[in-house]
Amino acid sequence: MIALSLAEIAEVVGGQTHDIPDPSVQVTGPVVRDSREVVPGSLFAAFVGERVDGHDYAARVTGAGAVAVLASRPVGVPAIVVEDVQTALGALARHVVRRLGATLVALTGSAGKTSTKDLIAQVLGRKAPTVYTPGSLNNEIGLPLTALSATEETQLLVLEMGARGIGHIRYLTELTPPRIGLVLNVGTAHIGEFGGREQIAQAKGELVEALPPAADGGTAVLNADDPLVRAMASRTKAKVVLFGESAEADVRAENVRLTDSGQPAFRLRTPSGASDVTMRLYGEHHVSNALAAAAVAHELGMSAEEIALALSEAGSLSRWRMEVTERPDGVTIVNDAYNANPESMRAALRALAAMGKGRRTWAVLGKMAELGDEALAEHDAVGRLAVRLNVSKLVAVGGIEASWLQLGAYNEGSWGEESVHVSDAQAAIDLLRSELRPGDVVLVKASRSVGLESVAQALTESGAEGEVAAR
Repeated sequence: MIALSLAEIAEVVGGQTHDIPDPSVQVTGPVVRDSREVVPGSLFAAFVGERVDGHDYAARVTGAGAVAVLASRPVGVPAIVVEDVQTALGALARHVVRRLGATLVALTGSAGKTSTKDLIAQVLGRKAPTVYTPGSLNNEIGLPLTALSATEETQLLVLEMGARGIGHIRYLTELTPPRIGLVLNVGTAHIGEFGGREQIAQAKGELVEALPPAADGGTAVLNADDPLVRAMASRTKAKVVLFGESAEADVRAENVRLTDSGQPAFRLRTPSGASDVTMRLYGEHHVSNALAAAAVAHELGMSAEEIALALSEAGSLSRWRMEVTERPDGVTIVNDAYNANPESMRAALRALAAMGKGRRTWAVLGKMAELGDEALAEHDAVGRLAVRLNVSKLVAVGGIEASWLQLGAYNEGSWGEESVHVSDAQAAIDLLRSELRPGDVVLVKASRSVGLESVAQALTESGAEGEVAAR
């Protein structure tokens, strides 16, 4: 964080200082909420959770070098006491962003936010010092913490914004007002909470409504291939830039194809030139993510050649998102278990099909959460798609939703041993350990709450230990 004294911070957040002998002492390190992340100069934000109360760690964090605690009650060590820690954190982030003067890029969408954010960060990092959201910390706590990690050297700030209802993104843009706003897509993720795709579009479009006018540098980067996103052009006074495979897109992909290993390649065309891209990531869905990143980079002055080189060299910065591990015995594990929705599930299955040409493929799939009334139909459709894509083995893991995955596969024609329903992750691990053979490709994917990353991790460790015998 930019250096601020405890007195300044108390004034910004409307707090009272307690047990602070010298209010002129500065916070020079990061603002953190996890006591394990404290370093000398930190400010520790004490949140009260369901199982853990951050206030109980006050003495420990100051002993580890934290300058003070941002707290909702006195804690017996240097503290700034506020009525609500979350509100105070947001106020501090808003103050720091205004002081910083960096260009702020914000993005949202139903699927692909984190992967696209990682691409944008890697591309823009070649242009100027860039700070970006780690992982998927895109809510009312994670976003301010990211903003507060910026320093005086930061010139570009890339923030992922998530939403579970109307007004959520509007709130985040008030904390960290963007100059460039990117909307990737409107899908069915969290549709059970929103109540429909139109409501999701309304919520995601709050980002472009928050942008400054074109005359002041505001730019809305919109997906030309998604009608609900493209329609958001009418909701902003900012300059509109379209990306996609549509001929009308300002930044578009031509001659899209997949390499033999399932990695996308295409001709990137921008208003200022064109260049070829071959990505290190897996799956054709990354083409759209790459175009979104390219559109942002082009608006910030990068050439087509610079962007194409950066995209071709970019990797995954966040774990469990199409994370590919090649085992010594020739088995390939694709760990995409961080989260799942119908759009990302379909994209992952298509990537599996592309990666597994000429090889035996396994799709280890679990529940897609928060789909409301659409849940069973969407799981049925994913099971059917696995059969249509000729996935060799479908392993559906878990309860009723998983049973519908398997039922969809059965009804599509998977009548033999091509699909199976197992009770939990351990049952899936046991099955795969006994049946995998060299050359197989295994995709593991489900919503975060299912915890299927344990399957991918166990299979990876089994390969390292030589536990899977070749048949």
